[in-house]
Amino acid sequence: MIERINMTMLTDYYELTMANGYLEKGLKDQIAYFDMFFRKIPDGGGFAIAAGLEQLIHCLETLRFEEEDITFLRNKGIFSEGFLNYLENFRFECDVWAIPEGTPIFPGEPLITVRGPVIQAQFIETIMLLLINHQSLIATKANRIVRAAEGRGIMEFGTRRAHGASSAIYGARAAYIGGCGGTACTISDRDYGIPALGTMAHSWVQMFDSEYESFKAYADLYPGNCTLLVDTYNVLKSGIPNAIRVFKETKVDKKAIRIDSGDITYLSKNARKMLDDAGFPECGIVASSSFDEYLIRDVISQGAPIDSFGVGERLITSKTDPVFGGVYKMAAIEVDGTIVPKIKISENIEKITNPGFKNVFRLYDKDTKKAIADVITMNDEKIPEEGEYEIFDPQFIWKRKTISNFEVRNLQVQIFDKGKLVYHLPTINEIKKYCKSQIETLWDEILRFENPHKYYVDLSENLWKMKTNLIESYKK
Repeated sequence: MIERINMTMLTDYYELTMANGYLEKGLKDQIAYFDMFFRKIPDGGGFAIAAGLEQLIHCLETLRFEEEDITFLRNKGIFSEGFLNYLENFRFECDVWAIPEGTPIFPGEPLITVRGPVIQAQFIETIMLLLINHQSLIATKANRIVRAAEGRGIMEFGTRRAHGASSAIYGARAAYIGGCGGTACTISDRDYGIPALGTMAHSWVQMFDSEYESFKAYADLYPGNCTLLVDTYNVLKSGIPNAIRVFKETKVDKKAIRIDSGDITYLSKNARKMLDDAGFPECGIVASSSFDEYLIRDVISQGAPIDSFGVGERLITSKTDPVFGGVYKMAAIEVDGTIVPKIKISENIEKITNPGFKNVFRLYDKDTKKAIADVITMNDEKIPEEGEYEIFDPQFIWKRKTISNFEVRNLQVQIFDKGKLVYHLPTINEIKKYCKSQIETLWDEILRFENPHKYYVDLSENLWKMKTNLIESYKK
């Protein structure tokens, strides 16, 4: 059973000062709409992967201010007693819509939309961004590494290099969603059912009088799945010969060797020949040595006969691009039951927000089943599935394309209805399977690591006109 920790106070301090201000100014019941979205795909990739929703749901279900929290805030000396009394009875009562975990996602589209009293809708910003940004980053990186392996197994081995305990645990979960076969993180197996995998450390080999004795002892203990680490001393002169000797002397059902250092391509090619010549063509070769998608792609292109990879620090920290960059912005408020759009304007075009209460749809070609584009619309708009529909790039409105013979899917689903969970949480294996199926709907050109084809996230004409009019109104 996973313990649900109350992380209500894991928040930026200004969320509390704003909340106190909203109450003092009579705005605590003002209905507001917020969107979470991101602006840039990590590593210059063609898409990202949504992850972290389950942990966000658990946090929102446990939003409570404990007595010690109230005492702490009172001692800060700046919060009103009326606000502190409000926090004592705080309960999450917002509506939430989100794109499910495992879905390929693109910049600018609302991953999560929140509607509710502004104090509550604003307050959850920090924990939402923390959870969704981190897991989406790791799931995206893991999927790049998995695709680079071209069907070879990827094991997440980064627990000891993660940026803290929660990053290791949730990172393993996100990596599994992204396509990894398992993790070295045992607690993630216990709590999330992600297969825990591992072999031995060099210290195991060093503990024995000889390399051979260490291999023999391990094979006797674990004959059902025996992977021997062969690079403690010398891979080709002692490691492989000793592994072969143990495999011949011991009844081992599943055999493998692991190489953790040196020229992986050279060593694996020679190891493969030695194992085959000894009569063990079924013996697998595992490699683990500061891999990422680029190095994996290189050793495979060089003919390295590796069956699976253990990937650690460069996965669990997304070393080549370690920031996801999701943001949470107000999109509208309600005045006497009418939705009033709000916009943030910036000199940086990419920082101008899309105003209003919105939907995001994905359009698929009926024949190929491939995704054509995503379209962000006003919430009350529908995209007709019959006839033709015109899509256009909102930054280059002359780039218009008329499509037909397509299917439409609303990407967001409702998660909370006035604070009540109405979403059925899928299992981790269901999320992983769903993620794989959704990536298969993307064109190969979008999957490229370098200079991928740009997948367009378009605005409906109504939303584009409303946004343009709002921008123009601020010029006056």
